[in-house]
Amino acid sequence: MASSSSTPAGSGSRSSCSASRHSTAVSSTSPTCQFRIQGKDELRHLNDRLANYIQRVQELESERSSLLVQLEEKDESKTREMGNVRRLYEEELADVRKSLDELAGERARLQIDYVHLRDENRELNARYRKKESDLANALVQWREVEVTLRSKDVEYTKLLCENRSLSADFTDLQGQLENAVLADAKNQTTSEILRRVEMENQVQTLREQLELQKNISEQLRSQHESLLVEVDSGQRRAFESKLSEVMQQLRRDHESQLQQYKEEMDKTFIFKLAVLEKNDVTSATRDELEIAKLRVESLGSQLQQCQKDVSAKIVLLSRFQELERTLDKEREVWQRKLSQKEQELLSMRSQMYSQLEDYESLLDVKLALDMEINAYRKMLEVEEQRLHLSPSPSQLRGKKRKHEGASGSSPAYKMLSCSTEKCSVSVAEVDVEGKYVRLKNNSETARLVFSF
Repeated sequence: MASSSSTPAGSGSRSSCSASRHSTAVSSTSPTCQFRIQGKDELRHLNDRLANYIQRVQELESERSSLLVQLEEKDESKTREMGNVRRLYEEELADVRKSLDELAGERARLQIDYVHLRDENRELNARYRKKESDLANALVQWREVEVTLRSKDVEYTKLLCENRSLSADFTDLQGQLENAVLADAKNQTTSEILRRVEMENQVQTLREQLELQKNISEQLRSQHESLLVEVDSGQRRAFESKLSEVMQQLRRDHESQLQQYKEEMDKTFIFKLAVLEKNDVTSATRDELEIAKLRVESLGSQLQQCQKDVSAKIVLLSRFQELERTLDKEREVWQRKLSQKEQELLSMRSQMYSQLEDYESLLDVKLALDMEINAYRKMLEVEEQRLHLSPSPSQLRGKKRKHEGASGSSPAYKMLSCSTEKCSVSVAEVDVEGKYVRLKNNSETARLVFSF
């Protein structure tokens, strides 16, 4: 503005100088020529002012076009930055939503694992209760077997007492039978007394011989013992072998003599029994003897059965103890497994709690980001309304759940420009392609604008 104002001043000074020169030069001319010269100078001065004004308008127009270009570039960079910021926020929002979806899937998977583990724990508890009930039933059966074993032991002792009493009765009856047989033999077999006396004499002689041989054997033993004390260990073995041979020889002699005596006694006993078979007493005693034998046999069979029962009970008791040991081992195994499962459940529960805390923290972050994004969106909308900018399609789609790509044609827009003027002429409209510029006169006086 200073240059434009100084230029007309210089042209005015030059025109005044020329006018003064003309006035001095043509002072002698007529007034009509002077008036024409003065009008010519004024017209030249006005033309210079108009040329300066047109030049200044052109400079302002070029400056205005450059400012418009800069403004367009600023608007484009601003819209580009806003698009980048919006895209970054949308990408961050998509990442947060993706992480939230992954956390929701992880939480669902953990819930499914928790349900499976809870069902497995219930199944293990049911099996543990079943094992406990089986153990209780086995304990009840063991107690019942123990009670029956005690009762069988009592019966066994009773049977042993009865067996002893019956064996005593049997020996008594046998003695009574022998006494009766001997009495009957003495009363009915007087003819056999001489033979009996002879046999007794023989027995006496045999006894005396036996006594003599016993004395001899004792003397030999005493002699051998005295010799064994004096001799060494090798000779002791020889003496012991000789002594054993002598004793065996004596034993064989005694056994042969006793066998002969037994055979003779058996013959006499059989003969006497054949004689006594005709008597009723002997038949009754024989019947009682047979009954006693049968009873003893039955008691022996019962005793064997009781022994078998006792052995079977011992086997059952050992089997029960083995089952009890196996149950204890299984109980320990199940308790270890249950403790492991409980530890796993506790660890998974702690993991779930930690993941829930992470989820809650991420949810808080997401809510904070949503609030911040909404605040930025409101700020952008206010700025767009203030700058008279239409919202972009990406901004209209920003409220959706999923982020849509920025594909497609660029939206059409209308460029509005605002200007402040200090003179009476302002720019009303500018063509985007630069074909025309429309000016507006803000004053009441008419203004002349020449063509450029």
